[in-house]
Amino acid sequence: MKRIFLVFMILMVARPALPAQTLLTPDSAAAIALKNSYDIRIARTTADISKRNNTAGNAGMLPDAGITGTDNYSMGNLYQKYADGTSSTSPNAESNTLSAGIALNWTLFDGGKMFVTKKKLNEIEALGEIQFHEQVMQTLFLVYSMYFNVVKQYEQLNSIREVIRFNQERVNILQASFNAGLAPKTDLLQAKIDLNVYTENAISQEAVILIARRQLNLLLSRDAEVPFEVVDTIAVDYRPDKKELARKLFSVNPSVLSSQKQVEVSRLGVKEYKALYLPRVDFSAGYDFLHSTNGASNVRMIDSHGPSVGGTLSIPLYQGGNVRRQVAIAKLQLESAKTNFESTKLQVNTQLQLALTEFDNQLQLLQIERDNFALAKENMTISIRRLQLGQTTALEVRQAQESYQQSLTRLTDFAYAAKVAEIRLKQLLGAL
Repeated sequence: MKRIFLVFMILMVARPALPAQTLLTPDSAAAIALKNSYDIRIARTTADISKRNNTAGNAGMLPDAGITGTDNYSMGNLYQKYADGTSSTSPNAESNTLSAGIALNWTLFDGGKMFVTKKKLNEIEALGEIQFHEQVMQTLFLVYSMYFNVVKQYEQLNSIREVIRFNQERVNILQASFNAGLAPKTDLLQAKIDLNVYTENAISQEAVILIARRQLNLLLSRDAEVPFEVVDTIAVDYRPDKKELARKLFSVNPSVLSSQKQVEVSRLGVKEYKALYLPRVDFSAGYDFLHSTNGASNVRMIDSHGPSVGGTLSIPLYQGGNVRRQVAIAKLQLESAKTNFESTKLQVNTQLQLALTEFDNQLQLLQIERDNFALAKENMTISIRRLQLGQTTALEVRQAQESYQQSLTRLTDFAYAAKVAEIRLKQLLGAL
């Protein structure tokens, strides 16, 4: 009995010591995840890449300019024979040609492709931000769910401790009754066995809590052993407006918005390839310098410099069917994106209906179990009192105790399930 009482006291004092640790609220956990999460950081980098790519130059709207320069030197024996029959020989003849220039090339018209590409880059940038937001919502869903799982496990531990307290009282009463010769030893032994079992359950529950805490720290991308305290209860006070949720679902859900942007990107992709059927106009300008010397020529030196301008008109007539093939593939990709968009809307709408049903069911079960818990607690208290007065059997008290413990477990499970359904609803609306 001393050993059991010692274990019991250790379990009872373990929880009160935790408030000295840092209190981690649901919102602070979310803030840490937003800062540390590797998945969010990767999604942010991907979105930033799309933003960096969204430039006029990447769309082909700006000119290319550059400076070039060459210098060629040669030396050799030169033999020349002329039309009048004479000839000449120039041993070790040297020549050197130095040229430099600045050139500008600018596509003035490419069938409108550059403007379509710029719009496409705008849509890809917007898509990157939507996908980033979608990843944020997914990460926060996991963080909130795991956070309240930790709270749930603590509440389960508290319920076990409450049952241990009642069981200890039961053992004390039966011990006194047995000592007085008013109760059989079997009742006392069964009470001690039950106390041992619930003490074991409490120890096992501590291990479950430790695992849950480490999993939450992992989601927060920090060391698994970082200490923290959580809130005491799972508050379920969310009351969604079902009509309002259904009305704005498709305009705020990240998955729907993402698939919708994919349709726009694919539609612009078709226009990009169709622009390849149209003529192309390129403009070029430059300034060139040439200096050439030739020791074996009658013209020993040439100097040339000055500006140059030009233009090119390209009219596509036949490209081996490649443009037609590219347009056909782009159209198929557009149809695929449209199909995915419709499928996503159907899936998200179904997820909303399922989440609403789950939330309503869990709220109903939670309310019933709250009433049931009050009854079970009163029954447990009365049974213990009746046992003290010798007006009931140990079996009746044991049944009341089990009923009380089961009600506590169900109450916690229903509250957690309702909270997860609430979090899921907010995730679907991108409102976590």
